[in-house]
Amino acid sequence: MSQINVPEHSLADLLDNNKFWSDALNARDPTYFARLAKQQNPKYLWIGCSDSRVPANEVVGLMPGELFVHRNVANMIVATDMNLLSVLQYAVDILKIEHIIICGHYGCGGVKAALGHEEYGLIDNWLRALKGMRYQYTDSFEDLTPEQEVDLLCEINVKRQVTNTCHTTIVQNAWHRGQPLSVHGWIYGLENGLINDLNVSISNLDQLADSFVYHAPV
Repeated sequence: MSQINVPEHSLADLLDNNKFWSDALNARDPTYFARLAKQQNPKYLWIGCSDSRVPANEVVGLMPGELFVHRNVANMIVATDMNLLSVLQYAVDILKIEHIIICGHYGCGGVKAALGHEEYGLIDNWLRALKGMRYQYTDSFEDLTPEQEVDLLCEINVKRQVTNTCHTTIVQNAWHRGQPLSVHGWIYGLENGLINDLNVSISNLDQLADSFVYHAPV
């Protein structure tokens, strides 16, 4: 496979690029930014990986204001992550988004790190849950190449994060209120730019194991 040569950019280049982008949008719609500044009304929350090769808006063809985004290493939903929970609560309770998309990607560096034994520092603690998933599904990894192991764990991770999202009181309270809300699991291919729907969408409490369901708040 041929390697893509990514040109280096100075900070000045980034500012020039920004002006070109802004001018192009203004030329197409002179009122675009004025309207955008007054409100945001996205229908989607994207929770994805921090990987620079997976730009959320671009891969789904949405403009600014159409996609609320949270990203972290390996697109994890961690119950003690106040940053993630704050984004989730604001998106669900305030913005009234209708779809939460957990989007991982094949060849994820965080997943690769979790499959190995090298110490990287603080990030190892963040990725420990991935090691647990690998151990839980040991039989599924038999006779796989290292690349196949990474991609399989990437898929397992997305599926797990879908259920983790649905186990939050934020999402469950929305369902108790009758708010339309669905959680989806997707995975992006770096080699072809295509998204694969893993068909693990959850839209109501009945799709959850009873042990993880909270009663409606009084």
